[in-house]
Amino acid sequence: MKRSDVIVTDSCVIVHVLPDDNEGSRQQRFLVEVDHTDITIKIAHNIDLAPRVPAREGDRLTFRGEYEYNDLGGAFHWTHHDPKK
Repeated sequence: MKRSDVIVTDSCVIVHVLPDDNEGSRQQRFLVEVDHTDITIKIAHNIDLAPRVPAREGDRLTFRGEYEYNDLGGAFHWTHHDPKK
């Protein structure tokens, strides 16, 4: 999907836990394989605005976030509640 600003709710399996990104807003990051697809994509979860997800490789999870396309295929972010409501 080469679109951005798309809200997605889906399930996935964590295939790799990446190191946290501590530049600017801290992000917990992991690569997931989205159910019913052959897509592996990054989820960047803001741990300054929400608790850390207890995520390990092989875990299944359901997520809701905003998809942003990029040269690497894209990423999901805004997986937390909007602090501005």
